[in-house]
Amino acid sequence: MSENVVRDLGDGLALRRATVRDTEGLVAFHADIHRDPGMEEPEQYVAAWVRDLMERPHPTFQPSDFTIVEHSATGEIVSSLCLISQTWAYEGIEFGVGRPELVGTRPDYRRRGLVRAQMELIHQWSAERGERLQAITGIPYYYRQFGYEMTMTLGGGRGGSGSSVPKLKEGEAEPYRLRLAKEEDLGLIAQVYREGAARWPVVCVRDAALWRHELNGMSDKNVNRRDLCIIETAEGEPVGFVNRSPRLWRGRVGIGAYELTPGVSWLDVTPSVMRHLWSHGEALAAGDPEQTMETFGFWLGTEHPALELFKRRLPQILKPYAWYLRVPDLAGFLQLVSPALEERLAASLLSGHTGELKISFYQGGLWLRFEAGRVTGVEPWQPTREAEGEAGFPGLTFLQLVFGYRTVQELQDAFPDCWTANDGAQVLLDVLFPQQASDVWPIS
Repeated sequence: MSENVVRDLGDGLALRRATVRDTEGLVAFHADIHRDPGMEEPEQYVAAWVRDLMERPHPTFQPSDFTIVEHSATGEIVSSLCLISQTWAYEGIEFGVGRPELVGTRPDYRRRGLVRAQMELIHQWSAERGERLQAITGIPYYYRQFGYEMTMTLGGGRGGSGSSVPKLKEGEAEPYRLRLAKEEDLGLIAQVYREGAARWPVVCVRDAALWRHELNGMSDKNVNRRDLCIIETAEGEPVGFVNRSPRLWRGRVGIGAYELTPGVSWLDVTPSVMRHLWSHGEALAAGDPEQTMETFGFWLGTEHPALELFKRRLPQILKPYAWYLRVPDLAGFLQLVSPALEERLAASLLSGHTGELKISFYQGGLWLRFEAGRVTGVEPWQPTREAEGEAGFPGLTFLQLVFGYRTVQELQDAFPDCWTANDGAQVLLDVLFPQQASDVWPIS
């Protein structure tokens, strides 16, 4: 048995950490298991992502962050996933996050608890790294089995077709142009990204090493690779950046990030971005006989300035999905972000509030205490028949409130066993946890 084995799972299966010697096996496994239904060829873009994680330097990941379930006798990989560590922020307060990804099991080995065993292991790793929560994108329902709740907006945006692209007037020169970013542009990109991220309550934090990784750390076919492009005036003055998809996907090309320097008009620049994006898509289609350029997307969440200003130019609504989040120590997390809660109190009709709020989750709960507008305590609390608290949220639904995904009223409308005991409790929860969309661009 390998020295890297963490647990014998029975039936000749063992759970272990990966090593660099597993690179080819992991690449082949994930390329096979992550194929779309009906696809005969291995999924080359996922394969490139796995190979990059195993072979290329990554600021927050190493090969041993993959788990493998294999046949002890044959060495065949039958299940695998990984953990990608990163830093996020809640209203500017930073904390560690573990991102499980590339979860897959061969069909003949499903429903044996193999993913559960691996999730338990990476949750342990994440806790040992001091990470406050885990976040994953994935198929509907599945990750609820492991303590996750769909609780924060993921993706979304608006799009258009060729007729949506604003045309230049005859003889008019393009006022802004886009070019591929260089390493010397990363300082500007980082600054503009930080400034733009202030519109979201939850964001991913990138340091210089992570920006270099975004620029040149991923191979051409990596499914997560995006072109960082600088937006500049006709005179060459940089005014912002986008991250542009490097390939057509089902006839569509788009941007997943778009920020401008302060004082530059979204109304002035965005038409140039649209024209560039359409031309980029046409050039990609010209080099691929199996593709045609059909639509472009501004995959910028639900509340980006460009989406607000160009609804007619971007008539196609791209509905957001949701992040799965797991918060193993909710009291500790809320204590960490209590300065943000205090700022929300100070800006509300409850400025200077003194009191307490006991929140029931039925099998457990939280006790929040306030003194003159300060959060003086957040701790676990056990409701009883005699002391039910001032509010109740079944299961993990309270996380939807914490991360701005739903309002108290929306949760009450959806869940009959979600309640508040009085107006004061409802108003306090609305103030502490307002509905706000986020648009997290994670580390991959």
